[in-house]
Amino acid sequence: MAVEVFPGDTADPGTVAAQVAELRDRFGLRQLVLVGDRGMLTARRIREDLGPEEGFRWVTALRSADIRGLVEAGAVNPTLFDRRDLAEIASDRYPGERLVVCFNPRLAGERRRKREDLLAATGERLEAVAAATRRERRPLRGAARIGKRVGALIGRFKVEKHFLTEITDTSFAFRRNEDAIARERALDGFYILRTNAEPELLSTEQTVRTYKSLSSVETAFRSMKSLDLQVRPIQHRRPDRVRSHIFLCMLAYYLEWHMRRALAPVLFQDHDREAAERERPSGPARATLPGRQGQGRRPLHPGGVGAARLPHPGPAPRNPHPQHRPRPQPERHLPDARETHPAPGKAFDLLRLPASA
Repeated sequence: MAVEVFPGDTADPGTVAAQVAELRDRFGLRQLVLVGDRGMLTARRIREDLGPEEGFRWVTALRSADIRGLVEAGAVNPTLFDRRDLAEIASDRYPGERLVVCFNPRLAGERRRKREDLLAATGERLEAVAAATRRERRPLRGAARIGKRVGALIGRFKVEKHFLTEITDTSFAFRRNEDAIARERALDGFYILRTNAEPELLSTEQTVRTYKSLSSVETAFRSMKSLDLQVRPIQHRRPDRVRSHIFLCMLAYYLEWHMRRALAPVLFQDHDREAAERERPSGPARATLPGRQGQGRRPLHPGGVGAARLPHPGPAPRNPHPQHRPRPQPERHLPDARETHPAPGKAFDLLRLPASA
């Protein structure tokens, strides 16, 4: 296990070259598959950092503009995905590479709902500006003043590309750009994976599963930053101590990862997808609700967003110390966690730990 700490102003793509060199020189790896999202493994990083490395394969995703370019070129026909959700294609724009087109209907519905909410919220704010130019008392005047107020509002939810505006010295009008909205809506739910791995190394389905495994990395960062380990604030200033702090947090998460595997029967984890779907009142991202029960009908911890929390071990049993008393006292039985708290007791059993000190 190893970690590397970069300055805070380092962009994600700027870390790729250093990690490729580390894997090659320090760990002696000659064959591997590097998986990164579209913000990490950009076209430039692939060309400059991974291209010269023989034996290094990679999996990433295309940006929205690149997907739109493939659709306009006829390489992708969205209507073909009415009955299927996965297909592998090739394009002259990406020679020697495989493109895997995926469609997720749930993601499509969520994006359309979110877009409509953002458009409605932006429209309300723009309507307030238009009303300010029409009021009788102290109306908003001047194209510069109107434009300044519109500029402060229209980009707040990052949907300014979906509005057409008209500004004069005495008025302001706007409307939705339905053509742009329709073009974006046609690609809702689509994402395209890009890889140079041979089919013998990664099949189409394995390529998709490999890319989706990035979610475990996001879970790890979320656990370290906020939910469980809370790596910040870092009360150190010297670089060597900062690196040591991060390394200890990584070791702690490594321990937590093993504990989650051992405690799977008492956590609300998707080790049994069918059972998990029956338990959930809605989509897969719904957090565990209070009162939910796991295997053995044991109550589950309410948990946090994105992952079930580890069960609380309960109050620790007392470890009595000898005391000087005026006369002998009968020995008292100290119950252990298995007797007083069944769920933590089960956790101790799964972890193969003694329940009392």
